[in-house]
Amino acid sequence: MGAALANQLAAEGHLVHVLDDLSNGRPDILDGRIQFTAGDVDDIPLLWSLLADVDCVYHLAARVSVAQSLLHPRDYSRVNVGGTVSLMEAMRDTGVRRVVFTSSGAVYGRQPQQPVREDCQPQPDSPYAVSKWAAEQYIHTIGGLWDIETVALRIFNAYGPGQSLPVSHAPVVPRFLQQILTGGSVVIFGDGQQTRDFVYVTDVVEALLAAATAVNVNRQVINIGSGQETSIDDLVGQMKRVTGYSVNVLYNREKGGGVPRLVADISTARELLDYQPSVSLAEGLARTGAEDGRFTIS
Repeated sequence: MGAALANQLAAEGHLVHVLDDLSNGRPDILDGRIQFTAGDVDDIPLLWSLLADVDCVYHLAARVSVAQSLLHPRDYSRVNVGGTVSLMEAMRDTGVRRVVFTSSGAVYGRQPQQPVREDCQPQPDSPYAVSKWAAEQYIHTIGGLWDIETVALRIFNAYGPGQSLPVSHAPVVPRFLQQILTGGSVVIFGDGQQTRDFVYVTDVVEALLAAATAVNVNRQVINIGSGQETSIDDLVGQMKRVTGYSVNVLYNREKGGGVPRLVADISTARELLDYQPSVSLAEGLARTGAEDGRFTIS
C-alpha cells in the first residue's frame, strides 16, 4: 500500500520522500523519482533531515501482523506507538502541519452491530490492534497540543498487486492465491463463515490522497473499506472463479478465525473525502493475479 501511494504521488508530480526500515518493504518497486531512505521511524535526527519543507506526512510505518504481535508485543509497542510519538515530535520541530495516519479496522474487535461506525467503542483483541488504537490517541492528542492537523484512516482488509508474502503469517489474499495457484490446499482457520471487508489498494490510495488536502477532517477517524461483507468461504469461491483453478479447502477448527464479522460503514469517508470505492472483489482479485504475473485474465 505504501509503495502504491508513493508511486501515485510521484506520478502526480509531487516530490516524495520514503522512509522504510526494509523489514517488509521493497524499494525496487518504487518510482525512480522517489527519494528513498532506509532507516527507522524512531530515529528523530533522521526524521528532522527528511521533513524539512514537507507539506504532509503519510504515516504508514508499522508492524502489521496480528499473529506476530501476540509473540512480540514489545516490538509492536516500540514501532507502532513509540515510532508514532517520535514522528510527531519531529513534525513539531520541523513545522509540518498535517499527518495522515493509517490505522486499522482491527481496532474494533468484536462488535455487536455491523457495519461498524467510527463511534463504536473499540474492543482491540491483539497487541497489534492496541498499538494502532494507542497511536490514534497519540496523534490526535499531540496534534491538538502542537497545532498539527491529524486524520486517522482505519483501513480494513486491503489487498492488491505486490503485496508481501512472508513465510509466516502472510495476509489472507496473497496467501490463498499462492496456495491455489501452486496446487496446494487452502487452509481456513475456523469454519470459514467469518466475514471481512476486502478493499482494493487503488481505492485505499484514493482515500489517502484525498485526506492530505480535505477540509473538516482535523482530529477525525475515518473508516476506509469497500463497505461489502464477504465470508472467507466466499473469498475462496471468488478466487476459484477468477483463476479457473480447482480448490482443495481444509478447515483448521482448532485455531480461531478471529472476530465473527467485521465490515466498514464508509458513510463518513463518502461525506468527508468524497470516497467512492470502485473496484469489486472479483475485479480486484483478477487485477492482483494478472499484475503479479500469477495468471492471465481471459
